[in-house]
Amino acid sequence: MTAPSDVSLKSGFRVADVFGTAASGLTGRALRTVLSALGITIGIGAMVAVLGLSQSGSAALEDRIAALGTNLLRVSAGQGFGGGDATLPEDSVDAVSRIRPVQSVSAVGSVDHPVLLNDLVNQGQTGGLSVRTAETNLVEALNGSVRVGRFLDESTSAVPDAVLGSTAAQRLGIRRIDGTQVWIGDEWFTVIGILSSFDDQSDDVETTLFDDLDRSVFIGADVAEALFETPRNPTTIYVRAEEAFIDDVIDVLPNTADPESPEEVEVVRPSDALEAQEAASSTFDNLFLGLGAVALLVGGIGIANVMVIAVIERRNEIGLRRALGATRAHIRRQFLLEALLLSGLGGLAGVILGAAVTAWWATRQGWRVVIPPEALVGGFVAAIVIGAIAGLYPAIRAARLAPTEALRSS
Repeated sequence: MTAPSDVSLKSGFRVADVFGTAASGLTGRALRTVLSALGITIGIGAMVAVLGLSQSGSAALEDRIAALGTNLLRVSAGQGFGGGDATLPEDSVDAVSRIRPVQSVSAVGSVDHPVLLNDLVNQGQTGGLSVRTAETNLVEALNGSVRVGRFLDESTSAVPDAVLGSTAAQRLGIRRIDGTQVWIGDEWFTVIGILSSFDDQSDDVETTLFDDLDRSVFIGADVAEALFETPRNPTTIYVRAEEAFIDDVIDVLPNTADPESPEEVEVVRPSDALEAQEAASSTFDNLFLGLGAVALLVGGIGIANVMVIAVIERRNEIGLRRALGATRAHIRRQFLLEALLLSGLGGLAGVILGAAVTAWWATRQGWRVVIPPEALVGGFVAAIVIGAIAGLYPAIRAARLAPTEALRSS
């Protein structure tokens, strides 16, 4: 038998036939195909998920900043002696409100008494909750909302009424306000409202900005002074200023809030803190992208290894096809197409897996689901490129086999 000449004899092996033989090569070894594509699936899935979760997290951050407002400033005197909150001067709120670009000012103070569900509970079992005095416009200043009931006003600030933060209500087991009371100091306070969380991400410790307020019970400064002799000095002032002059306001706030000790005044812009936390989280995104790339590389090596073994195992098939008229180009295309189909299946499964993980996690966190199209398209294209590179050498090796040598080796 003489080998057909690739030049003088043209084969009738059509493109559709190449696809058919390539597909049959994969379906005939289904388990090996699945295991080989798994590395590509994991690599592409990890990369799509990381990019999707990063974009979804960024979208959630933008939503939080939009809800919070970029013009909010938090002014405090830091930590006091003995671990307690340091206070600002009593007239600091009025002084800050006189700064021209300031639009609104609110404040909270500290009350040195625990809040308990009733007078039979041990005084030391506070559950991490605290009692604070609050200005009547606190919720408005923080763009917050009241979930049940109402917040303090001029009349309720002067009587034993209280409003619970979201976490405080949960830990006290209070869901309704119909005549419900809590024990503060040696006095009963009637609960008139429960707030929604000031921080939509309060379950995430790293991104919590107002967890101290969510864990607080708010009473009026008038009743706190009358019943507990609590000073009216605020511990934290919340300031909203015109966006165009925000840096100028930051510069003058320390001296305005506490002229005697401006160096001890801390001014924080919560939106900057959120952006800094997002920048820090990008380091982990890069790490996971690197791990995904490694998994993709391992998957490519796996495909190359499988294709080399396939060439060795199918020498008889290669020789028979060559004897029946298949050219070297046909053999080369067949094995290269097998590698491309293998990596393409793995890439498609990886894109679906990454998108599903992104949607599941983002929904669980209450984020908008954002999956960048370039991640989906790029992930599949990357899988195809890896498959082409991995399958190139085995395809060339298969095409170089002479028909007589391949048939003799069987």
